[in-house]
Order: sequence, then C-alpha cells, then structure tokens
Amino acid sequence: MNSAADLRLYLELLERFADGQMTPDEQEQFEERLEQDDELRQAHAAYEQLTADLRWVAGHETLRLRLELLDRRLDQRETAISRMQHQQRHTQNRWVAIVVGVLVLAMAFWIFTRRPAPVPEVTWEQYYQPDPGLSPAETDANLRPLLAESMSQYREGQYAAALRSLRRVPTNNIGQDTLLYYTGLFLLRDGDAAGARTFLRRVSQQPKVPLARKALYHLGMAHWQANQLSEASAVLKQVAADANNPYQQAARKVLQADVLKP
Repeated sequence: MNSAADLRLYLELLERFADGQMTPDEQEQFEERLEQDDELRQAHAAYEQLTADLRWVAGHETLRLRLELLDRRLDQRETAISRMQHQQRHTQNRWVAIVVGVLVLAMAFWIFTRRPAPVPEVTWEQYYQPDPGLSPAETDANLRPLLAESMSQYREGQYAAALRSLRRVPTNNIGQDTLLYYTGLFLLRDGDAAGARTFLRRVSQQPKVPLARKALYHLGMAHWQANQLSEASAVLKQVAADANNPYQQAARKVLQADVLKP
C-alpha cells in the first residue's frame, strides 16, 4: 500500500481526530475502526510520523530563529553596555576632574589663608626721637638769619636745604660743636648715615661739650640706619645707662623692644 496515497485518503479524517474536532461518538467510532482497519491504522501511524517530523523541523527552525534573535539581542546589549560604560567613564572622569579642581582650589585657599601675615619691617624711624632744633629765640633771625633759615627748613623736613644753609652760616655766628652736631643731625635725617656718623662721633667724644650726650643718641640711630645693629645696640646701651642723657627713655624703649637683633 502506498503510504502517501493512503494518507491522502484519510488525511481529513486524521486531522479532525488529531485536532479534537470529532464529536464523542465520532471519536469512539474512529478509535474502534482504528483497531479493526489496518489501512487506517497504517495511515494514522504515517500521519503521526509526518506531524512529528514537521514538529521537529518547525522546532529547529524556531530554535534557529530564536538563537539568531538572541544573538542580535546580545549584540545590542553588548553595544548598549559598552556605550553606557563609556558614558560612565566619561562622567567619572569629569567628576574626578571637578573634584581634583575643587581640592586644588581648597588647598590653595587654605595655604593662602593659613600663610602668616608678613611681619612689617621695623625701621629706625619708628623709634627715632628727633631733635626739635634751635628755637627762633636761640637763632635770632635778625642777628643770625642763615642759622634761623636752616633751622626752619629742618623743621619743615627740607633736610638737604637746611644743610646747605647751615654750611653758609659764618663761623663767628655758631660754635664749632653746634655746627658739627647739626651737620650730623641733618645728614642723618637726609639718609646719609655714613656722613652723619662722622660728625656725631666727633661731638660725642667730647664729654665736656653740652651736645655730647645728645650726639651719642643720634650716633646710635645712625648706626641703626646703616644696619649696623651691634654698634647701634652698644651705643644705645650707653645712652640708656646715662640718667643725664635727655634721650635715656628713647634708648631704653629701643632696647626693650629687642629690635636690634643682627
């Protein structure tokens, strides 16, 4: 018997049975006939084999399609993960850069704010007690006009002009020690410490001269102006120890401040 031909003869009946489209009576009759009819039984077996083969082929095709779909999804997922990781790395790098920048700024701000304020330099002028110079009564402008002019210029802070006027004063109008003292004083105020020391030292070394004690103080300040701190300290200690020196307290103030450290 040709299985294909037999199958075609019974195909509609077998499909109805396989699909459960028979009524209970039809199904019972079919099953009884299946037990008695060899051709029907062979056709049924061939149909079962055919449907099994079709299911196997369909299953494999479905599996292939599913595998291809899975591969595409995996590729898409891998691409998405790679893109997401790249974005995450970019975001992380950006945040790291921001954090590092903030830390650098914070450190710079901390260093700047923690840096001790510069200590202002102590200058001799901060402790200097100036000599007021000869008073108008002492100079007597009518008798000694150049000396009066010199003292006026000195009090106005015109030290170079005061020095020029002083040098024009006739020697019979001013004592030698007074001339030396004020010459040294004017040079000190004009910033010429070396020149000032020469004149002030000569006066200070004449103990019987009334201006000697005052000259000694200004000599010490001239040493300080020249940054000769050891010499300045030694001279000012002499002044501070002399109760008769009008600059005793000024000298003590400098020594107590301890500003003459080499």
